[in-house]
Amino acid sequence: MTLSHSQTTGVYLWSFFNELALWGVRDVVVSPGSRSTGLSMTAFEFARQHPNCLRVFVDVDERGAAFLGLGLAKSSGRPVAVVCTSGTAVANYLPAVVEAETSRVPLLLLTGDRPLRLQQLGAPQTTDQLKVFGDHVRQFRQMPEPAADARAIAFARQAAREAVLAAMGPQGEMPPVRADLLNPDADGTSDATIFNSFPPAASEGDMFPVAAQGCAAAAGPVHLNFPLEEPLKPDFSALGFGVDAVLWQPELAAQARRPVTDLPPIVPVNGQPEFAARDQLRQLLAERRTLVMAGEGCCETLGQAFALTAWAEQWQIPLLADPLSGLRSVDSPAVVDNYDNLFPLDASLEPQLVIRFGRWPVSKAASASMIGWQADRPVQLVVDVAETRDFNSATDFFLGLKPQDFIASFAPNSPTAVQQEFFAQWADANSAQRPVIAEVEGVEGAGIVHEGALVRALMAEVPAHSCLFSANSMAIRCLDTFYTKQGKPVAVLGNRGQNGIDGTVSSAVGAAINYGCATLLTGDLTLQHDLNALALQRELLAMSPAPTLVVVLMNNNGGAIFDMLPQRSDDPYFERLFLTPQDIDFQCAAAAFHVPATRTETLEDFVVAYRNALTTPGISLIEVTTPLRGVTDRYAPYQGK
Repeated sequence: MTLSHSQTTGVYLWSFFNELALWGVRDVVVSPGSRSTGLSMTAFEFARQHPNCLRVFVDVDERGAAFLGLGLAKSSGRPVAVVCTSGTAVANYLPAVVEAETSRVPLLLLTGDRPLRLQQLGAPQTTDQLKVFGDHVRQFRQMPEPAADARAIAFARQAAREAVLAAMGPQGEMPPVRADLLNPDADGTSDATIFNSFPPAASEGDMFPVAAQGCAAAAGPVHLNFPLEEPLKPDFSALGFGVDAVLWQPELAAQARRPVTDLPPIVPVNGQPEFAARDQLRQLLAERRTLVMAGEGCCETLGQAFALTAWAEQWQIPLLADPLSGLRSVDSPAVVDNYDNLFPLDASLEPQLVIRFGRWPVSKAASASMIGWQADRPVQLVVDVAETRDFNSATDFFLGLKPQDFIASFAPNSPTAVQQEFFAQWADANSAQRPVIAEVEGVEGAGIVHEGALVRALMAEVPAHSCLFSANSMAIRCLDTFYTKQGKPVAVLGNRGQNGIDGTVSSAVGAAINYGCATLLTGDLTLQHDLNALALQRELLAMSPAPTLVVVLMNNNGGAIFDMLPQRSDDPYFERLFLTPQDIDFQCAAAAFHVPATRTETLEDFVVAYRNALTTPGISLIEVTTPLRGVTDRYAPYQGK
């Protein structure tokens, strides 16, 4: 039997997506386009035939779609595929690509392209897509034009495997998954529900993910470029299904539709420090007052957070816990949640050794005290599987390990008396900040709420085992100051790789899909920058059950973050170039996307609106007016320094 071009395309791309599913890819985000028709329709048909193995989401905005994929991947730890057409559609992926690179998020970029015969000849919607993302991706592969012989099918599968491995990184580890047959006809059974391998919204055990997943490994984006010839619509009949289904070469059809009983393992490469390093570490700890700076990537699950805090309590080591660390879900005396308020440090709190897990914390005051050229800075040890991520140029020692492997290497011992005293001083100083922060007043004026009071009210109401996605700028800084530990497991995520405002709402939607219930804390400029993402309301409401995403908008009508920076001024340029008020009616904007919205003027009204929104499927918006000017002055009474 000779296959048509469309049948060949269907067989080839089916083999590729089949292998992606076998290796743990569960989600595909599609942006509609012509040249990517084969990729989009194959993903759609595969998800239709195996709805418990693959989900397809549609986002017409490529930039937002990539961030939706990033949010899905960050909250699940699994690679997520995003599909777009050629030309500027590909270029719109770049913001999410650089965020995925620096945040170590596994993202598979599947781009449609013109075939070689149309390149550099003025064909419409054609540009050079070879290595278009440069060194920002872990791997680039130019795929051949589709073919349907055994060798081509084998290559398509191998390319899918390599893409997943490259996206997960050398120490990547997939979340556990049920390995049931993908082929419902193989033994007369239907697909088992594989998505329930990651049910964080319902989980109450140690596996609940309290932070971004996979960021401790060396994950990242991968780009595969598919040149596709017309006719672009794939025909799956040669695989044995479809309107005109035929059985095409049974042995090759079986290879293209290969079932699986055990998913191929992605084996983590766990290690331990060498003996010489252990001896050196013991000496460092014995001689120096020690603390840990715990940033995003220090742990992933609640169980890991408990293990880390138990280790810190045993060794009497304070953990300066960034809001994205996952550690503020644990009410342990070792967790220093008010650390930002304590800088610059009193002499009794100054460390002689700093161990850093994950990226540097949000607090600029904390990192400013650790700059490499400062003669009086403490000795610093970075524990990370891939790189120091040390923009302060202060790394003295580096251990290429996960934090969990690092703490497991400690032999039973007792902390020194000096370290015990140091721990107690940090715990006391941290506890002293709690009543200060609790004094934050709720209302700044008529209908204007203090951001800190809003965050405290929000964190008191946010459901346990849900996700809080934080925007950058003021939102994450407000969380850093006013979100205190309360023993409630809440996953706090954010896009801190580039600290940008691109695609924040889209990423939060991705997190909501995986957690079932999520809250986005954002400012008005960030929401404006990704307003198109509200169109994903249609995608969420099409799911059963529909996830819930409550967007809590701190609307100060501008860029309040600049009021904390050196650009601050009363001159006209400051408002024009930096504060940039936009005067957007977000209530009307939400209505345009069929997103229920409300505006509240008091904390009491906010709490009522938030509780109602949590029971509303899909996206809801709660707008709270906050002040634009005077951020530094407003925060000062609630900070220890």
